[in-house]
Amino acid sequence: MPHVNAKVSAVAATGMSAVPAAAAPPSPRRWEGVDPALERMVLRACLDQAPERRRVREAFKDVQLSIDHCLFKAQYSDIGTKESYERNSRGVEIFSKCWFPENHRMKAIVCLCHGYGDTCTFFLDGIARKIASAGYGVFALDYPGFGLSEGLHGYIPSFDTLVDDVAEHFAKIKGNPEYRDLPSFLFGQSMGGAVALKIHFKQPKDWNGAILVAPMCKISDDVVPAWPVQQVLIFMAKLLPKEKLVPQKDLAELAFREKEKQEQCSYNVIAYKDKPRLRTALEMLRTTQEIESRLQEVSLPIIILHGEADLVTDPGVSKDLYEKAKTSDKTLRLYKDGYHAILEGEPDEGIFKVLDDIISWLDQHSAKEIPSS
Repeated sequence: MPHVNAKVSAVAATGMSAVPAAAAPPSPRRWEGVDPALERMVLRACLDQAPERRRVREAFKDVQLSIDHCLFKAQYSDIGTKESYERNSRGVEIFSKCWFPENHRMKAIVCLCHGYGDTCTFFLDGIARKIASAGYGVFALDYPGFGLSEGLHGYIPSFDTLVDDVAEHFAKIKGNPEYRDLPSFLFGQSMGGAVALKIHFKQPKDWNGAILVAPMCKISDDVVPAWPVQQVLIFMAKLLPKEKLVPQKDLAELAFREKEKQEQCSYNVIAYKDKPRLRTALEMLRTTQEIESRLQEVSLPIIILHGEADLVTDPGVSKDLYEKAKTSDKTLRLYKDGYHAILEGEPDEGIFKVLDDIISWLDQHSAKEIPSS
C-alpha cells in the first residue's frame, strides 16, 4: 500500500497528527420546531393512495393548526365541526367536513369546492370557520384523488365525473330535512370555481347563487405550456395518462403574494404539489375551454372575486364572465396587486377584506327571495 504509507510519512514529517475529515453539515430542516422523526416520516411518505395520506394528516394536523397564519389564529366561538367518510354511488370513499353555528339559527348553506392544490382540511378550514361564524353552514369534500378521499393522488381521469361526484354529495346535503328550506350557495375557488360553474350548468335552477374566487375559467398563459408542447402532451396522455410529465412553474410562488405565507403552504402536507399528471392537465385545459365558451349561460346570482395581479388564473376572463353572464344580479370585485390566493396569501387585512366582501354578499342574498336570472 505505497500510497497510504507515503501519506502517513508526509503527515509525520510535518509533525502534525492525522485529523479526520469534517462531518458534512446537517440537511436544512423543512419545518422548524417539528419533531425530526415526524418530519422524516412525512417527507418519506408515498401519498399516491388515501390510507397513507390519512396517516400523514393525522400525525401532522396539530402542527398545521399551530402555524402563525391569520386564518388559524382567528378565534370563533360556538362553531361546530364534523368530519366523515362515505362511499358514493361509484363506490369511492369520500372525505367530507362541515362547519356550522351551534347556538343560533343557520341563515343558509354554503357548499365549498376547493382548488387543485388544496384540500378541505387546511387553509379552507380557516375560511369555512370565518363564514360559519357569520351564521352559515359550510359543507366541503375532498375530490376523489385529493386530500383524504380515495383515488390516485392528483389524478382526474374525467372532470365531468368529478363534477358528478361533487354534485351528488351536495344533493344529499340539500336534501337533508334540516337544510331543505334554506337558501343554498356554491363557493368555488380556483379549480373549484370551474367545478361550481359546471354544477350550475347541470343544475341551472337549483342554487341561490355562487361565490367564485379566482375561478379557473381560463388558465393563465404564463402557466399553460406552449401550443406545440400541448399537442405532444395530448398525444402522450392517451398512452401514459397517470404520468407526471407536464412542465409547470412553482404555483405557490405565483399564487402567494407574501413569502412567509407561501412557505406555510408546505404545511398542507397531503395537498398535491407534484407536476400535473397528463390526463389531469388535459382535463383541466378542456374544462377551461368549455367554460370560457359558455360564460353567457351563467344565470344565477354571482359574485366574482379576483386579484388583478393573478398569474395562475386569468382575471381578464373573470371580467368577461361578469360582462357576458346573463344574470342581472352580478358583482365583480378586483383587488389591486392581489395574487391568485387572495384568501390565503395576501397581507392579513387583505384576506379579511375579501372574506368580509363574501359574507356581506351572502347576507344580502340569503335575506331575500332571489330570482333565477
